[in-house]
Amino acid sequence: MNIEKIWEYCSSKNGVSESFPFDTKTLVFKVGNKIFALMNVEDFKSINLKCDPEKAIELREQFTGVIPGYHMNKKHWNTVLMTEDITDKHLLELIDHSYQLVFNSLTKKIKDGLSF
Repeated sequence: MNIEKIWEYCSSKNGVSESFPFDTKTLVFKVGNKIFALMNVEDFKSINLKCDPEKAIELREQFTGVIPGYHMNKKHWNTVLMTEDITDKHLLELIDHSYQLVFNSLTKKIKDGLSF
């Protein structure tokens, strides 16, 4: 999957904002001001996604394209490499999982304030 399709998919989710808070090349997607995905727009080879800790371990064992989160808390984040063993469908499912984890952690007040 290319970076444009990932950008379209992430930015189309409800209540999502995007920014470059760290530098000019790391695009960050947030819901309720919490990060659920980030990727390098200049040298796109991977995307960092939040993940349930138990599922994160399973994914790393199952796919060579899933490794502990680069520059992130390795218990809660995976780096998903754009490799052959990660299908587009599976990547979208991992993005959904990340988004849902972060969304579920938001307070009711913040959730209610998001546009749907």
